[in-house]
Amino acid sequence: MNYTVIATKVDPQTKKQAQETAERLGMPLSVIIKAFIKQLIRTQSVAFDAYNEEPNEYFKSVIAQAKKNLIKGSHSPVFESGDEAVGWLEKQGL
Repeated sequence: MNYTVIATKVDPQTKKQAQETAERLGMPLSVIIKAFIKQLIRTQSVAFDAYNEEPNEYFKSVIAQAKKNLIKGSHSPVFESGDEAVGWLEKQGL
């Protein structure tokens, strides 16, 4: 069977943790990555469990700014439908 290489960049700590996790599961990290890719193809979807995920500092600052903007009334309008949003954009000349 022929193979090709897929290269991706991750920070060293993430790579180390992924390799250690794969090792604890008794398989190489490449097997897990191949299985994920095959599942992506089979299901045509991506599922992430972010339930326990902690937002990074940048995202926390964006959320804080959005809350301030909401309180000041300086925020984007809320739309009930895509058509309503498109209509608003067209009125803005966009």
